[in-house]
Amino acid sequence: MAASSQDSTTSALPAYKTAFLQACLSANVLTFGTYTLKSGRQSPYFFNAGLLHTSTLLSAISTAYAHTIISFLSTHHSIPKPDILFGPAYKGIGLACTTLLELYRIDPQTWSSVSYSFNRKEIKDHGEGGNIVGASLKGKNVLVIDDVITAGTAIKEAINLVIKEGGKVIGFIVALDRVEKIPGPGDGNGRSAMGQIEWGFGIHTASIATVDDLIAVLRDKGDPEDIKRLEEYRKKYLANK
Repeated sequence: MAASSQDSTTSALPAYKTAFLQACLSANVLTFGTYTLKSGRQSPYFFNAGLLHTSTLLSAISTAYAHTIISFLSTHHSIPKPDILFGPAYKGIGLACTTLLELYRIDPQTWSSVSYSFNRKEIKDHGEGGNIVGASLKGKNVLVIDDVITAGTAIKEAINLVIKEGGKVIGFIVALDRVEKIPGPGDGNGRSAMGQIEWGFGIHTASIATVDDLIAVLRDKGDPEDIKRLEEYRKKYLANK
């Protein structure tokens, strides 16, 4: 029997993407309803990375990040291997640490010399001082990891912080790319936050999964009404870059 178009769509996703999304759905890290975002938009879904606090979920997301990074570097040959994985405070801290451990588990020879760093929200004026914890960013190639991006304000701050500390941002990886226009008058230039980072900073970006991947996974077992609302939201706010 020939596979259905729905089955073929899901099976076309790399296994780590499907496993990550299914884990998030099972644990209600990804939920459906009506959520007001910071932009004021009414979103039919919400991704709460703060709920990724069990060993099972940390394993799922760090494995997915690790494979995303490996794929990212293999498809962008001009990008050097990072010296540091940088996780912006607060949610990015645990993500950078666990992802680096998973990269080392997969390929210890390649990743044994790579470090992690994160920033403090407030500069420490005693002890070692400063606002960076972990490896120094000065003169290093830095790969930034965060959970999700919508408007891009937080990631711009992280990129500028790395630059201020003397590092070079070689890439930016998120767990979920909403692929929607940056909020603003008339939705600005139609770019997504990820697209704006590439355009404004010349930095390549990647994500574990996108809203399109989420819809593909939901087609197998999801609620048809949730899928319908996701597709309507996607159509309304889909970025063109």
